[in-house]
Amino acid sequence: MSAASSSASRGTGTVTTAVPARLDRLPWSRWHWMIVIGLGTVWILDGLEVTIVGNVAGRLAEEGSGLDITAAQVTGVAAALYVAGACSGALFFGWLTDRYGRKKLFMITLAVYLGATAMTALSFESWWFFLFRFLTGFGIGGEYAAINSAIDELIPSLYRGRVDLIINGSYWLGAIGGALLSVVMLDTDIFPQNLGWRLSFALGVVLGLVILLVRRHVPESPRWQFIHGHGEEAEELVSSVEREIEAEKGSELPPPAGEITIHQRLSIGFGTIAKTVFGHYPRRAALGLSLFIGQAFLYNAITFGFGSILITFYDVPTGSTGYYFAVIAAGNFLGPLLLGKLFDTVGRRIMISGTYLLSGLLLFGTAWLFDRGSLSATTLTACWCVVLFFASAGASSAYLTVSEIFPMETRAMAIAFFYALGTAAGGISGPLIFAELTESGVVGDTVLAFQIGAGLMCAAGLVAAFLAVNAERRSLEDIAEPLSVVRADKKP
Repeated sequence: MSAASSSASRGTGTVTTAVPARLDRLPWSRWHWMIVIGLGTVWILDGLEVTIVGNVAGRLAEEGSGLDITAAQVTGVAAALYVAGACSGALFFGWLTDRYGRKKLFMITLAVYLGATAMTALSFESWWFFLFRFLTGFGIGGEYAAINSAIDELIPSLYRGRVDLIINGSYWLGAIGGALLSVVMLDTDIFPQNLGWRLSFALGVVLGLVILLVRRHVPESPRWQFIHGHGEEAEELVSSVEREIEAEKGSELPPPAGEITIHQRLSIGFGTIAKTVFGHYPRRAALGLSLFIGQAFLYNAITFGFGSILITFYDVPTGSTGYYFAVIAAGNFLGPLLLGKLFDTVGRRIMISGTYLLSGLLLFGTAWLFDRGSLSATTLTACWCVVLFFASAGASSAYLTVSEIFPMETRAMAIAFFYALGTAAGGISGPLIFAELTESGVVGDTVLAFQIGAGLMCAAGLVAAFLAVNAERRSLEDIAEPLSVVRADKKP
């Protein structure tokens, strides 16, 4: 299955391997479910916690909450710090992920995330709350880089699109849980005013510890291993997975489609990464940036202020906003769940551009109805549910896109860069600007917020219509040739 110029378990020789083709031809199995559960379920935690923060903003601002803080500071300053932490963490851990491997980093980033969440629950001053919102974001930013790169490298090409979308969309399962949990935790007949919101964060930590135990069994990416001087480990890992799946299915696997020759390297410099992403793939770089900016404004700038809109314009009690948010969260999850398969069958270009454009146009329609005063809290929620059914599939495809259209050696860093840059544009400036717009009580201000988000989604959809890569059911190495590949006309 492989021939190498060096027999050392770790080195920088030239290796010919069929590992990518062997991984891509695997049928779906229990082993793949273990990958999905071990890596993907962390998005449920992220959705749980971010939703809790949005829904408890009003409670935190009330006298007796235990914190001297305003709702605008929670949805504005704290949200911006969370996103700033996520951007910083993505870049820092993304670089480490490409250098030291997926497994080491997705264990570390989850530990950072859980530790910071626990400390958030112990907040006694606003500065403490702000600090640990930043550090929580720092951990989750690293998760985005480490997890998405690992998932795409371990899941067969036939299923990669739908699995990636559903995993990223599972964030909204956590959002549903967070919305309903906040209803219980904010009920002062059950928990004191200064305790319920703390217990909400603590529950997330407990669930995260369970995920951490499962994640210990998720292996390193064989694709990362054979490029970074661990060729023998990659071969052994894939062989053991093949034996496990053959025993499960009761039949032999078909032969792999081909081999690839790699000149192993232990690390890739920032200069090489930047030159590759922006010099060799400028159209793909423009695509990734557009997709991330569009979805970041829609979600970070507007959606997470939904509870404040309900309270300000429809006098919905702070303890009841969770019911409404649970509905739009359900729409968010159903989008990737029901549309995900189409990204592998109909194709990336049509589905990415279509979901972005349709969600943007529907949001323009929602803004028009809101401006006319035609919506109630219930009908506004219904409109958002439809908008986000399509927007969530589009937003999830942004992570899928940047994780599969750049070479293997740059993958985690590319995810980190586009996530950080796009999210910084929409997720740091957005909450700071739109927290004031959606809480001003002026209809025109909220309409403007809706229109900005809709316009950027439509613009990203148009970019995707022209620049999206037809990556469906193709090997990652076929979509973007590894920098380390050895061809007859390319000497190591």
